Amino acid sequence: MSAVEVEPYRPRLVSTRLLRSELRIIFGRTRNIAGFGVLASVPIIIAIAISLAGSPAAGEGPPFLTQVTSNGLFLTLAALGAELPLFLPLAVAAISGDAVAGEANIGTLRYLLSVPVHRSRLLGVKYAAIAIFAAAMVLLVAVVGVVLGLVLFGTGPVTLLSGVQVGTAEGLWRLLLVCGYLSVCLAAFGAIGLFVSTLTEQPIGATIAVVGLAVISQILGAIGSLSAIHEYLPTYYWLAFGDLLRDPISTDQVSRGLLSAAAYALVFWTAAWARFGAKDVTS
Repeated sequence: MSAVEVEPYRPRLVSTRLLRSELRIIFGRTRNIAGFGVLASVPIIIAIAISLAGSPAAGEGPPFLTQVTSNGLFLTLAALGAELPLFLPLAVAAISGDAVAGEANIGTLRYLLSVPVHRSRLLGVKYAAIAIFAAAMVLLVAVVGVVLGLVLFGTGPVTLLSGVQVGTAEGLWRLLLVCGYLSVCLAAFGAIGLFVSTLTEQPIGATIAVVGLAVISQILGAIGSLSAIHEYLPTYYWLAFGDLLRDPISTDQVSRGLLSAAAYALVFWTAAWARFGAKDVTS
């Protein structure tokens, strides 16, 4: 009896080629680059306006705007607060709404699925790219705001919302936590956009639907008589990032926000998977 040689098991490395290709498409498109320019312009506009006119009175403008002149780090927080109601959700909606519908609209989805790539993996890559994009645009606003704020307004002790003062390093760490929290929230919102993208072949329609959902959710969240449904709205916990700027950090609303984001991401990615797995691709 001849002996059979058995080759030693070599674990197969997970290929990132598909993800890298998706990221090149997202970050290489002219319209997306222009969108990054719009997002980055908000802290620039705020900084120029405050430099020329001074800080607004308390209660005017987005949160943290009145503290910008006392510490440049607050420029980033003011910019994020200004962009969170519309610009940031719009950017996520544009990318997530285009994820599947855009491929179907231009006729590349059928060819993409003709290669040996499982639909679940393809959808997972699409969502990973959306999450990376969400984090990238939040960090872009943060970096532009920090650099410009420190140059124009300087730094020093950061007065937190609880009245306690911390050093610049601690302030930067709190700012990083805020960016991480908002990235998670927006990535979860992207799961909704990914699901809507599987329902249509018109990316513009998917984008409008997702943006409309964000606007309606924020309107409903502002109506006190509807408090019973507030915690179930996808945008309700977004502004809970302010609790990361307290001493000690208040984790109640932030934890609820992270749990809500995880639930939305799981439910809508699963819904997108169920829809996309059974989708009859004809274009």
